[in-house]
Amino acid sequence: MKKNPRPPARAPQTRREPPASEAARASRPLREDLVLQASLEAYGFVRHEGRLADRALDFTLRHKRNLYSNERRAVAERVYALLRRQRTVDFLLERAHRGFSRLDKTRQDVLRLAASRILHGEPADGVARTSALTGQDADALASLPTAARALEALPPEKRFPIAASLPDFLAARFREVFGADAERAAEAMNERAPLTARINGFKGSREQLRALLEQEGVNVTPTLLSPLGLILDTRTNAFSLNAFRDGWFELQDEGSQLLGMLVDAPPTRVVDACAGAGGKTLQLAVQMKNRGDLHALDVDEGRIDELRKRARRAGVHNVRTQVIPAEGPEADAALEPLKGKADRVLVDAPCSGTGTFRRKPDARYRLTPEMIQDHVARQKRLLERFSQMVKPGGRLIYGTCSVLREENEAVVEDFLARHPDYSVRPVAEELGPELGAKLGAGPYLRLAPHLHGTDGFFGAILVRAK
Repeated sequence: MKKNPRPPARAPQTRREPPASEAARASRPLREDLVLQASLEAYGFVRHEGRLADRALDFTLRHKRNLYSNERRAVAERVYALLRRQRTVDFLLERAHRGFSRLDKTRQDVLRLAASRILHGEPADGVARTSALTGQDADALASLPTAARALEALPPEKRFPIAASLPDFLAARFREVFGADAERAAEAMNERAPLTARINGFKGSREQLRALLEQEGVNVTPTLLSPLGLILDTRTNAFSLNAFRDGWFELQDEGSQLLGMLVDAPPTRVVDACAGAGGKTLQLAVQMKNRGDLHALDVDEGRIDELRKRARRAGVHNVRTQVIPAEGPEADAALEPLKGKADRVLVDAPCSGTGTFRRKPDARYRLTPEMIQDHVARQKRLLERFSQMVKPGGRLIYGTCSVLREENEAVVEDFLARHPDYSVRPVAEELGPELGAKLGAGPYLRLAPHLHGTDGFFGAILVRAK
């Protein structure tokens, strides 16, 4: 089949500049009372009602139409910053403010937001003033350094979970996984994640995309590990960029890009078994040069609908989407036509998300040991089910965005013990010696923010015997 021609880079379409008044509003000083009100509402949805942080912020900001763009950004940044340090902030305030536990929820949350800003470098007197805190409340903010010294004085086993803002059981798991590096790993999980784009290879090269983005005023840095990525250094709404609307890139963490690279999808028959909204599906379509059959499966119809939209924008037309039942005989029947026919099957399994705490800081407070056990059981079932699609000589690629061994190596080892016809292909053999050396020793892909600057990811390539 003839290879699709690659169109040259083209300048973005000319678009009307925003009115001067809009630009001026975006650069005005923050109206702190409105920012605080919106921050309290969004944070309250998360802490007191259990909503997901991104949905809580989206709901709040959609109903705060009077906020300027810089104020919306401030609300999101302050809420996320507090969620990343929530346990630390509570510890400090309980020691700096004698009556903190007896205060009403709203006043506690005002103090939490204020303390978080101070932890992130703002002066205590200015934060107290813009938060309308006086008397004992303002004194407590000024006393945070003393409370911080009390935290530092705790024995390491007690200090680490609080300083890392992790539940005790997760802090113990981090110790098991990262050993002496646990504190550094947890600290990196509390940093803001970069905004990373993956080039759509159907449009052009990474350098061409870089030129287009810089024409739109966005400074970028090439990713160090993935040859497909650019980090957007300029704060911007990526979805409003001409380059995005024209299908030049998708937002995708560098670690996710590397996991997609493990598939090395040939232009034959490939299955993305837990496709979600299709970030890796579109990456696989490029690997396949828009040829062959790429089956994108998911149990969620909403995510599959989003995948279809993204595929149209990206110019992908070899994807066959299918909503499948989650469990039972109906699920088995839906997958029957693909049994033993796929050259590659990617199982990017649902997991604890412990590698994505930078982006979803509230997730750590919802996790329980029982939930992780449930994830492990489901991961084993998914591998068992979708391995049946792999043809002799084909490959099964297993991945998670977890850093926990029980969801990663242990799941793979359990599968291999029950399937002697499968063997591990070291990831360095797929990614090449240069990139393999940067990723470290071992047969698996194991990524972490403090080591690689990516989200935490795991990947394994399992080859079925011919």
